[in-house]
Amino acid sequence: MARVAFVTGGTRGIGKAISARLKADGLKVAAGYSGNEEAAQATAKELGIMVVKGNVGSFEDCVNAAKAVEAELGPIDVLVNNAGITRDGFFHKMSHEQWSEVIRVNMDSCFNMTRQVIEGMRARGYGRIINISSINGQKGQVGQVNYSAAKAGMIGFTKALAQEGASKGITVNCVAPGYIDTEMVAAVPEEVLKKIIAGIPAGRLGKADEIAHAVSFLASEQAGFMTGATLTMNGAQYIAT
Repeated sequence: MARVAFVTGGTRGIGKAISARLKADGLKVAAGYSGNEEAAQATAKELGIMVVKGNVGSFEDCVNAAKAVEAELGPIDVLVNNAGITRDGFFHKMSHEQWSEVIRVNMDSCFNMTRQVIEGMRARGYGRIINISSINGQKGQVGQVNYSAAKAGMIGFTKALAQEGASKGITVNCVAPGYIDTEMVAAVPEEVLKKIIAGIPAGRLGKADEIAHAVSFLASEQAGFMTGATLTMNGAQYIAT
């Protein structure tokens, strides 16, 4: 029987590429989204997957999303915590809401969503949890104290939960993308984007499909001995040690 995957923020950008790849790998896929109804329905039709609306910053929404996926597709075997937002600004001018909204959606969501699936994974003796962090969670970024803190927190979350789940057949890994050619990056002013690319030794932005390929491996049964790892994918812009 095909395994079930749930990808948060799975209807656009990197998340959509991940959803498409996991579907191609033969998994039954559900993708979460929060607001863009048109994009979500277009992705559902294009990829032939289930889509579930909700805010991953809300524990109740995550309870409801997991129940909906399980009712439609079965228990979730693969969870990709991909959903994220930015609310950029210098820290000395940052509002509490800018801070807390990013922490809720980018960091609290790891607890909110993973908590829904972890007991079932432990009971079945199998699970794949993949957290999508960021280069800025590894090196920090001016104007993104909130985002960098949340993405760094995902890495710590990954390392700790990997140790708890290893004996139960559950792997927990992290992918830390650099600058990827998505709508979010496309919104960056052209001159700023040129400077970003100039600082990437590979000389280009990454592709969402490249991130999806890494997630595909981590989600596979063949990746059972790889856990607690953070895959750095940034074109050598930052070498994590």
